[in-house]
Amino acid sequence: MGKTAFITGVTGQDGAYLSQLLLSKGYKVYGGYRRTSSPNFWRLEELNIRNNVEFLEVDILDTGNLIRTFEKIKPDEVYNLAAQSFVAVSFEKPVLTGEITAIGVTRVLEAIRIVNPRIKFYQASSSEMFGKVQEVPQKETTPFYPRSPYAAAKLYGHWLTINYRESYDIFGCSGILFNHESPLRGIEFVTRKVSDAVARIKMGAQDYFEIGNMDAKRDWGYAKEFVEGMWMMLQQPKPKDYLLATNENHSVREFIEHAFNYVGIDISWKGSGVNETGIDSKSGKTLVKINPRYFRPGEVDHLLGDYSLAKKELGWSPKVKFKELVEIMVQRDLERIS
Repeated sequence: MGKTAFITGVTGQDGAYLSQLLLSKGYKVYGGYRRTSSPNFWRLEELNIRNNVEFLEVDILDTGNLIRTFEKIKPDEVYNLAAQSFVAVSFEKPVLTGEITAIGVTRVLEAIRIVNPRIKFYQASSSEMFGKVQEVPQKETTPFYPRSPYAAAKLYGHWLTINYRESYDIFGCSGILFNHESPLRGIEFVTRKVSDAVARIKMGAQDYFEIGNMDAKRDWGYAKEFVEGMWMMLQQPKPKDYLLATNENHSVREFIEHAFNYVGIDISWKGSGVNETGIDSKSGKTLVKINPRYFRPGEVDHLLGDYSLAKKELGWSPKVKFKELVEIMVQRDLERIS
């Protein structure tokens, strides 16, 4: 008999790839999603697995609902991927972000403690918790310094998972995942915004796009590989927190340059600060503009992750690195448009 897994946030990028992975390993997969006027299953449809996941309406704001769900499906593993996951929105909606991304973790852990403390639990922590970084590269022992309501909420969930592990002997792991992207990334995230816009510009469907801080550096990996690390954490003999990253970082500017390069457009930069623009070197057309409204109140400048513990103890390491990731994303967006 295969294992049963429950995934909160199943309709998101990571939820879709994790569902695909678990199904390939013979799991029965239940996905929790929030009732909206039109549930968004496009990622699961793109992976051709929508009909293989059993969907349950679950509200991470309702502990009773979670308890009844766990009593009904009796999961072996619970992956908490649900969150208000967009950093910029967390400045606009800090209380909602706290309710979902922080207190939501408490509700899931309480439901596990009440229903069956043997359920293994994965918490999606974030490199954003390092924020104003205290050392480079960051590793599991690096002090945290969150720089957004999102990051502070994630830190609450991270420490709460440790607390339940130590207080109630729950098998709880937090994966401190650095930025992980894919063609299934939401269009509001900078990487997918760029890949989609570059594809549209190449196909003549768009003239230019606007961006915020191009000099922020991120450690970007491939989401499809990162979900395998999540699963590996719950297969260990003892629960522990692990950092997943690629140990190289690149600026948003580099992401833009390589995306354009992939479609045969050479981009050059003119001006400085908010007046800087990205120009097509051949035609002279302006393709990239700066819009100050995309700047964060508190910026995170330099994320770089050391994944050596995950490599040593889980046997996990990233295969897809920066340039290949950019190309995978742009190529898929070209296919979507054509």
